[in-house]
Amino acid sequence: MDRAETIAVEVAYGPRPGVVDRVALTLAAGATAIDALRASGLLQRHGLAEEGLRIGVWSRACASDQVLRERDRVEVYRPLLVDPKEARRQRYAAHKAKYGGGPGGGTSGSRPR
Repeated sequence: MDRAETIAVEVAYGPRPGVVDRVALTLAAGATAIDALRASGLLQRHGLAEEGLRIGVWSRACASDQVLRERDRVEVYRPLLVDPKEARRQRYAAHKAKYGGGPGGGTSGSRPR
């Protein structure tokens, strides 16, 4: 195959916070996101099922039949364990319990004149 008939892509999956499994691939031009995912071996390595996977290219959700371009990064997204708004409430509550008051140092929010 000559260079014009192939594309270089990367597939990334974070099985847990702070850990990323990345695989660099060379695929035939016209390959799709699911083609890259299958070729990467990430599905087998992490016990993921194709059905219901949320995937994207460069942080933008996409369909599995999305045609890839040179240097695209296909990402597999984990399901959320906690709603982001609820996670923020929990962090705020923990901060408030530890330091008393809010993150602003316990002031009412007004600045001294």
